[in-house]
Amino acid sequence: MNRILVVDDDRDIVAALEIYLTTSGYEVSKAYNGREALEILDREPVDLILMDIMMPQLDGLAATERVRARSNVPILFLTAKSEDVDLIRGLNVGADDYITKPFKPMEVLARVKSHLRRYTELGGQAKEAESIRVGPIALDDAAKRVTVDGEPVNLTPLEFNILRLLMKNPGQVFSTAQIYEQVWNDPVLGSENTVAVHIRHLREKIEIDPAHPRYLKVVWGLGYKMEQ
Repeated sequence: MNRILVVDDDRDIVAALEIYLTTSGYEVSKAYNGREALEILDREPVDLILMDIMMPQLDGLAATERVRARSNVPILFLTAKSEDVDLIRGLNVGADDYITKPFKPMEVLARVKSHLRRYTELGGQAKEAESIRVGPIALDDAAKRVTVDGEPVNLTPLEFNILRLLMKNPGQVFSTAQIYEQVWNDPVLGSENTVAVHIRHLREKIEIDPAHPRYLKVVWGLGYKMEQ
């Protein structure tokens, strides 16, 4: 059974999310600030984190940065519309996605399910696994492993799936909407910035000069492609 860590200083939100998640068969751990969340991660395994941004003692941004130093566990921000700037910062420090408050229970459950599936698949065996190579970049779908010039590269589940999509279709341009819909398995709904941030992180890991990428290229006004 998957365990979800819910982190928010609003106890009513935590209680509501606990009801949604436990009713759907998940185990739930609760924290009311980032410091408590890190203490829970030290003592028990967690499969996904729902994290508020604005919290006392240690906010969601700082907590996410510390989690990312040791784990690729999916992190979804719970964010108000007024926190757009903080949201971008959060994606930059390693959050995978976000859910805007006030949220609908079905949206939360759908996002949780899709991110858990990707996280689990990254550690498992794909049914139609294959190895793909573009220049020095090699992707082993069976081992869920990426190397550049033979050196292993540590990717998050989302980064891996974006790279796999582009490498399996070299030369094909994918819009941010197409990437989001195929990788996140959700309607875009204004999530283009999320894709751009993950693309930038991916370039930093696979390109020699991320500012002038040789393989993962932008086609201005259209989207992204993997150069053949």
